[in-house]
Amino acid sequence: MGPHPAVAAIRLAVRRVLHDVLTDFTDLTDLTPLPGTPADGSPRPAAGTPPLVLVACSGGADSMALASALAFEAPKLGIRAGGITVDHGLQAGSDLRAAEVVTRMTALRLDPVESVAVRVGRDGGPEAAARDARYAALDEAADRLGAAAVLLGHTRDDQAETVLLGLARGSGIRSLSGMAEVSGGPGRTHRYRRPFLQIDRQTARKACMVQSLPVWDDPHNIDPAYTRSRLRHEGLPALEKALGKGVVEALARTAQLSRDDADALDAWAADAEAGVRDEDGRLECAKLYALPPAVRRRVLRRAVVAAGSPAGSLFARHIEEVDRLITGWRGQGAINLPGRVEAQRQGGRLVIRQG
Repeated sequence: MGPHPAVAAIRLAVRRVLHDVLTDFTDLTDLTPLPGTPADGSPRPAAGTPPLVLVACSGGADSMALASALAFEAPKLGIRAGGITVDHGLQAGSDLRAAEVVTRMTALRLDPVESVAVRVGRDGGPEAAARDARYAALDEAADRLGAAAVLLGHTRDDQAETVLLGLARGSGIRSLSGMAEVSGGPGRTHRYRRPFLQIDRQTARKACMVQSLPVWDDPHNIDPAYTRSRLRHEGLPALEKALGKGVVEALARTAQLSRDDADALDAWAADAEAGVRDEDGRLECAKLYALPPAVRRRVLRRAVVAAGSPAGSLFARHIEEVDRLITGWRGQGAINLPGRVEAQRQGGRLVIRQG
């Protein structure tokens, strides 16, 4: 008799991702120059070293289901499996709960296992600040331990919530594309993997229950002070009541379709950018004006981010104001943008720089 269907589903999702990680890892070790360091400065594993895959585990049902599946599947593929839990320090006793998560991951025979404490700032609000601190900690741990990938337990329900939040912000098609199955920063584009984006939250919880895995339900997840919590417990149920079942699946499908479109437009903008700059690298307003609006705004966003504006703080309304310097020029002054960046039209050129 095979495993429970919920357990089989999460194991299959993790197995597929681990096969991808193994393929990427093998390609990377084949490219390792001997001797010396790669020209791009990125660490590359030595040939013959088993890859290490970490799970980011909060102790909740989603990440505990992910940790158990990783512990089961990784040894069969010759992959080392470890875990990281991040203590945000936002609740009394958070250090003790982090220690409990370490104990649970150790019981699953994950190794190495660590708890990392972070200090959460205030930029962008509590949810964004906690997320930034968490990813910084995960990046540091992955670099230090030489991990090939970090698995995250985001589910299809999380994806649906992310799409709705992007829609509410009016941030454009990229926000509607939600979370990518594979993501990462510069030089680490394949670091983060999300095996559960096609699996609903209830399946992960059921997998924990049938395996007798203890889980911790974060009280922040039901605290109406947090936007995502209100959306989860009030907004989505109201939508399902009004529109019928299947809203979550439809939103997740929208995310994938939007991602395909956004990727194509981003590639177009990247190619177009060189053609709208003069010999000194300045953006020419007339050439920008000739671009389709969706492509032009992407070129502008790329330029603003390159000038030092944090991508996470840059919204559609900011880019629309910059775009008006191209399409609605009436002699207006400089546009102030996040990160102390200014955009100003000067002599037919668009100057974007930090003030």
